[in-house]
Amino acid sequence: MMNTFVPHRAKELKARFGSFLLKQELNIMGHSQKTKKLTPEDRQKWSFHELLAHKEGLCAFTTFLASEYSEENIAFYLACEDYRNTKSSSKLCAKARKIYEEFIASDAPREVNLDHETRNITLKNMEQPTLSCFNLAQSKINTLMEKDCYPRFLKSTVYQELITQHTG
Repeated sequence: MMNTFVPHRAKELKARFGSFLLKQELNIMGHSQKTKKLTPEDRQKWSFHELLAHKEGLCAFTTFLASEYSEENIAFYLACEDYRNTKSSSKLCAKARKIYEEFIASDAPREVNLDHETRNITLKNMEQPTLSCFNLAQSKINTLMEKDCYPRFLKSTVYQELITQHTG
C-alpha cells in the first residue's frame, strides 16, 4: 500500500510540534509569565521587537518559522537571550560551547545562516566567553528575521489567526 502523505500536512504537523517544543522551552527559560489579554488591534500594532517580547506573538512567530523550516533562527535568538542572563560565571563556558556547537559550528544540528566573518569573530569570542560573545551573531540573525521572515509572517495565515483570536 502506497503512503500518500501530503507535504502540506507535514508542514502543519511540524508547525504544531515546533509550537509545542517552543512552549516547553519558554517555560524553562522564564518567558511564560502571565501577560495581559490583548485585543486584535493590539496585535496588529506589534513591531517585530514587541512580537518577540510577548508570549503569544513569540509562539505564533515560532510556529511560522517552523512551517518554513527555519525555527533554528528563533531558537538561537532565545538561547542567546538565556545565555546573556546567566548569573554564574562558572556556567558561561559550558553554555557558550553548547550554543556554538548547536547553532554556529560547521554542520551544527541547527546551524544558523551566518556570514564567514561573523562566524570567525564568534569563534574567536569563544576563547574567553563573556556575556556578550554572541552579540554580533545574534544581531545578524535578529536582522535576518526582522527584514526577511517578519514581513512574510505578517502575510501568513498564522499571523491572521493570531490577530483574529478571541481574547475571552
